[in-house]
Order: sequence, then structure tokens, then C-alpha cells
Amino acid sequence: MTELQRHIGPDLDIPAGDIGVGAREIGYLFGAYKRIQGYQNGVLTGKGLTFGGSLARTEATGFGLLYYTNAMIKAQGDSLAGKTIKISGAGNVAIYATQKAEELGAKVVTVSDSNGYIYDPHGIDYKIVKQIKEVERGRIAEYAKRVSTAEYHEGSVWDLDIKYDVALPCATQNEIDQKQAELIARDGAKYICEGANMPSNAAAINVYQENGILYGPGKAANAGGVAVSALEMSQNSERLSWTFEQVDNYLKEIMEDIFAQSEAADKSIT
Repeated sequence: MTELQRHIGPDLDIPAGDIGVGAREIGYLFGAYKRIQGYQNGVLTGKGLTFGGSLARTEATGFGLLYYTNAMIKAQGDSLAGKTIKISGAGNVAIYATQKAEELGAKVVTVSDSNGYIYDPHGIDYKIVKQIKEVERGRIAEYAKRVSTAEYHEGSVWDLDIKYDVALPCATQNEIDQKQAELIARDGAKYICEGANMPSNAAAINVYQENGILYGPGKAANAGGVAVSALEMSQNSERLSWTFEQVDNYLKEIMEDIFAQSEAADKSIT
């Protein structure tokens, strides 16, 4: 039994090795907080829609990552459409990054979890990943059993040697080391934007810089979740509930502005 389950009851089913925080977990935590403290008020984000949550909060980090990446690529006079993308992870960030990449005309060929990764040169179907990970709470290996063109391999997706254009690490801290960053460069990736928090170690970042790979650090590239948390608090304060499209449009504007400010700061330094 985990520490979280000791406080809020053993009925919270969290698969080992896949701790994640969504509306379900926030609901448990807030309920436990109220029960323990006897306190009925509080400020938190990522809530369920039935108690003040915002539409598009679940999708925010993944969608925001692609809005930032798209802005970076457009600034180079290039287009995300037609690009091949390698993504790590299979949680909220990876699933919705895959969805938005597809909507913007790119092709995602990998996803992963803590056991291994899926490679499909024909493109990952985010709906199947969502079914496996969010509904069935299964392992990503199940994907290869359902999609004939997909391959499952144990280990890190960053050890897979294929040609691609964009790297989007969306799994965990320090998932990319120097050797893996060197492979990213050899495989021809021109852009890397971080959907996870600090997925590249310091040596890996040096490799990106030495090889001219355009790099969007997580502090900027994965700010979409925090951005929509702020939008959620604004809606709560005004006693409003915006449509998905309203929130998504605000998110896109915020991420594009974050990139513009990042680019301006970089130019002022160089």
C-alpha cells in the first residue's frame, strides 16, 4: 500500500511504476484534505469538471507543447506539416501531443512507457494509446497486439536508431543522456522540445547546442498545463465556465507568446 493509499483508502488503484495525477487523483486528495482538516475551502487546479475544473486542462500540456514546437519551426521558415516526430511517454502529455501533432499534419512514430516502446512507421494512433493507458490502464506493449504495423521493444525509445525530424521527450526527468543525444543528432533531428520536466541531462543539452539542434526547454515548452491552470483559476474567480475552444485558443496564444519571448531573449543575448 502506498503512502497516498494509507491516507485516502486502499481503493485508489494506481499501477506500479505509473503514478500520474489527473482529475481523479485531485478529487481523492481534495476529499481527503477536507475529511482530515474539516475544512471546506481551498485553491487547487486540475479539478474535475463537476467541481470547478476547466475544459482543455487534460489536453493542455500536450497541446501546448505542439503549439510551442509549431511556433519554433515556423520561425525558421519551416513547417510542422509532413514532419516525422519521435515522442516518449504514453501519459496525458504524450497522448495529447500525438493528437495535436496529427491535427497539424505531422506523423508521430513512437510512444513508450516504463517497460519499453512502440515504433510504427505508419504513425501512432493516439486513440488506441488513450484506450490502453487511460481506460484499461494497461502497458504500452498491448498496442503492438492491436496494430499489425507496430513493433514493441523493451528499453528506451531514445536508443531506437531511425530518421526523424522532431524529438519530443514527454516521459520523465533525465531520460536522455549524452549518448542518446548524440544519436538524436545523428538521426537528423533538427528540433527538440521538452514535454516532460528536465528530460535532458546537462550533457545532452550540450550535445544539442554543439549540433545546432533547436532546443525548447521544458520550462517554456511544457508550460501549457500551468497556463490552463491559471485560466481555470480565472474562470473560478469569475464563476464562469469557458468552452473548450475558448480555453484552447487562449492556450495557443500563450504558448506562441512564450516562444516569441524566448526567441527575443535569445537574440538579445547572442
